[in-house]
Amino acid sequence: MFTTVFLTGAKDGPVKAHFDEITVGRINIAEPDGTKRLIISNKAQFPGAFEQGKEIARPDRASFAGMLFLDEEGNENGGLIQKGSRDAQGKIRAGLSLTFDRYRQDQAMQLLHTNNEKSANSAIMINDVPYYETTSISDLSAFSDASAKLSPQERDAYWKKLSTDGRLSENRIRLGTTGDKASALALKDARGRTRMLLIVNADGQAQISMLDEHGNTVKSIKATD
Repeated sequence: MFTTVFLTGAKDGPVKAHFDEITVGRINIAEPDGTKRLIISNKAQFPGAFEQGKEIARPDRASFAGMLFLDEEGNENGGLIQKGSRDAQGKIRAGLSLTFDRYRQDQAMQLLHTNNEKSANSAIMINDVPYYETTSISDLSAFSDASAKLSPQERDAYWKKLSTDGRLSENRIRLGTTGDKASALALKDARGRTRMLLIVNADGQAQISMLDEHGNTVKSIKATD
């Protein structure tokens, strides 16, 4: 038997209620004017992205449950998403992501964990994100649509041009583990190219590498040097 309780604000003020436990598919926390500020949802009802109060479809989120943060204007401001499953063939698809977005833009910082049946990776990512008037969330969708119509060679040149023009987010710092059980700190330039790599491999060997813009090592320092 299911009981539905409706709580409405009275003239004398808001109604307060106490529950020991509730089971729901989705909760929208909103301001008095209806602006959503926090959405907690299961996978089936998980929302898309939000820009100025309008929801934008995100089919790539269809396998996640979690929560979204929204600012005073109804723009997505970050969130926590998570999933974990194992199929009949034993393949594991699991991970969690906590993100913090730049105003009306994509994630400026991310705490990420992914794993499968073979390996696991955890990382802190810090990104340079363009101002929303330089590249909007809608622009990012348009870039992807345009890219899909190009040949592989043209597509690579297209994304490189957008990067050179400062239209894309670029990862600047990644601190985390790798699939081969190393721990690493990658420091990158404004184009997202790794220029210094500090790494300790699974055997405990430490190394600092400095790279040029093409990814070639120009200097390397090892603990044994």
